[in-house]
Amino acid sequence: MTRITTIGFDADDTLWHNERFFRLTQEHFATLLADYTDRETLMARLLAAERRNLGQYGFGIKGFVLSMIETAIDVTEERVPARVIAELLAAGQEMLRHPIELLPHAETAIAALAPSHRLVLITKGDLLDQERKLAQSGLGEMFDAVEIVSDKTPAIYADIFARHGDGAEAALMVGNSMRSDVVAPIMAGGWGVHVPHGLEWEVEFAEPPLTHPRFRALPSLAPLPELVLWLDGC
Repeated sequence: MTRITTIGFDADDTLWHNERFFRLTQEHFATLLADYTDRETLMARLLAAERRNLGQYGFGIKGFVLSMIETAIDVTEERVPARVIAELLAAGQEMLRHPIELLPHAETAIAALAPSHRLVLITKGDLLDQERKLAQSGLGEMFDAVEIVSDKTPAIYADIFARHGDGAEAALMVGNSMRSDVVAPIMAGGWGVHVPHGLEWEVEFAEPPLTHPRFRALPSLAPLPELVLWLDGC
């Protein structure tokens, strides 16, 4: 078996909290539009707008805010008050200013693996926001490379692990998203390790590849160094 020489880490909801701020903003969004439609209908239309807009806005807070504004215009039949638009913009700005809160075991796991493996942060979203979060996290110096991508596909993983390692077969990706952080790198030929966060965006849903030999699931980042050591010794 090929030894693992490169380890990729997702950022949002793998190393630090992220999705819960989107959920809080969605609740505020639902309150603002409560006079126009029920919450279930509003959330369904927001999700549809987000899916529709991914190709134009990409992933991240700015696209989320624009999708909320589009949905607000839609559900109010273009009668949304300017005050609501202003509050949505303010909510997005607050999300962009929110301080980073590391998840348990993130720093210790990275510190344990950094001396023996190439570590690559692979994240998608708005460039400036992801750079801000990485700088605030205090983890940046432990990574050998940082890749902020528009999406996570098998082809993108193959390219990253070829440039920053010994190819996908010698790489392992760790993250909370089954679709982006597990299924895609496995399809590229690497390992995929799922570390669930508890909150999952519907767009990132995928069935776990339970029978695939390169799939692993961990309850947290704490046992990751031991897992890598065991895989290297197989």
